[in-house]
Amino acid sequence: MVPATLSRRGGGYARGVRVLVTGATGYVGGRLVPRLLERGHQVRVLVRDETRLAGRPWAGRVEVVRGSLEDEGALRRALEGAEAAYYLVHAMLSEKAFQEAERRQAEAFARVGREAGLGHVVYLGGLLPKEGKPSPHLRSRAQVGEILRANLPATEFRAGPVIGSGSASFEMVRYLTERLPVMVAPRWVLNPVSPIAVRDVLAYLVLALERGPSDVVEIGAEPLSFKAMMETYAEVRGLKRVILPVPVLAPRLAALWVGLVTPIPNRLALPLVEGILHPLVADTARARALFPEVLPIPYRKAVELALERIALGEVETRWSGALYGGGFRLEDRAGLIREVRALRTRASPEALFRSFASLGGERGWLVWNWAWALRGFLDRLLGGPGLRRGRRHPTELLPGEAVDFWRVEAVEPPRLLRLRAEMRLPGRAWLEWEAREAEGGSLLVQTAYFEPKGLTGFLYWWALYPIHRRIFSDLARAIVREAEAQAEAPPRGGGAG
Repeated sequence: MVPATLSRRGGGYARGVRVLVTGATGYVGGRLVPRLLERGHQVRVLVRDETRLAGRPWAGRVEVVRGSLEDEGALRRALEGAEAAYYLVHAMLSEKAFQEAERRQAEAFARVGREAGLGHVVYLGGLLPKEGKPSPHLRSRAQVGEILRANLPATEFRAGPVIGSGSASFEMVRYLTERLPVMVAPRWVLNPVSPIAVRDVLAYLVLALERGPSDVVEIGAEPLSFKAMMETYAEVRGLKRVILPVPVLAPRLAALWVGLVTPIPNRLALPLVEGILHPLVADTARARALFPEVLPIPYRKAVELALERIALGEVETRWSGALYGGGFRLEDRAGLIREVRALRTRASPEALFRSFASLGGERGWLVWNWAWALRGFLDRLLGGPGLRRGRRHPTELLPGEAVDFWRVEAVEPPRLLRLRAEMRLPGRAWLEWEAREAEGGSLLVQTAYFEPKGLTGFLYWWALYPIHRRIFSDLARAIVREAEAQAEAPPRGGGAG
């Protein structure tokens, strides 16, 4: 193991560093941590919920501090003994008043970091337009950078759209281009922007520790317009697309359209759209002087690499990884829509498993049984199996068995059950439950998957989603209630004989 002693070189760190990473469950942070570990750094992460780290290959190699940026006690524990830190968080989707929240969090971090004697904070912000008024999101990103630089030795990287498998900017370009053969787009799609591949962002972030505090550094590849970004994606995919810019400027309307067509929620689509209302071109002279070994790859190559990662199923992180502090998440990822619900309960994982593994058949589905029956009836009219198949055993399941109009694809008592739909659908669907151990009980994670087939499948999902959302929500709560009731019920039998 690399010694924990600090070794300086030219204001930077030449050897292993005790480094704190905030935003470690996010898109960039989740990729940065393993690269820091590879360089021999000792990594500590600050997370609201340590269960979000489960399954990451590096989870057992980092020190975990539970807490938030507004919890000064947690911040002190996280920064104690740390020589450097990465500030990779934002409140854009978790807070309605995100500008105030981001200012408050940056001030708390700067105050505690200064008290702890932090030697270097590395922050990833956004490019600002050279002309025109920056969007509220970009103004907030700049304000965070100003607070950190005013109080701590800092490096603030300013980047444009980050392109990589699972990034928000890439997903927006990808879905718009894949789903719309003809696009009528606002005139600002002709504005030049400087995209940058996520691998280059990570290279800058890792090397920043060795260079030392460097103030503001703008990074990016050769600029091109958002229209050219979509046209380049179409060329790589072999698609014919027509993009017609029109002389209107309606960012909110455009954001609503992006939210409808792509997996990006409106609260994220609006700042992404507002961010390109003016040219966003990086002045990379300082980046070239400080980091000559980083040669940003062209946008086209970044797209090709992202698509390759997706095809191989090797997407490390996604834009939604650190979003939604609550127990609900809806994703449209690489063509696979996911609705994820997580509920904490005092019941054991075994009790949860007994509950969801007994669904279907004569017992039914705990809630909305009339809706399940109606769906089964319609499925039979369309030539599907409907609910008539029931299930072999009231509580026992084996891989490959039928459960109503589902097929058991995976069952791992007392942890996991995944059912594959065999009903008539314009696509493919799965329903999965996982029971995880948690402090004071367990965590139920319920995931509905849908892979739409063409436009019909896409419209089918969204047409029925309001009722699906209610059913899935009620079903998860019913499973938890039943598991808790079973745990509290007195044991059967046991009377005097």
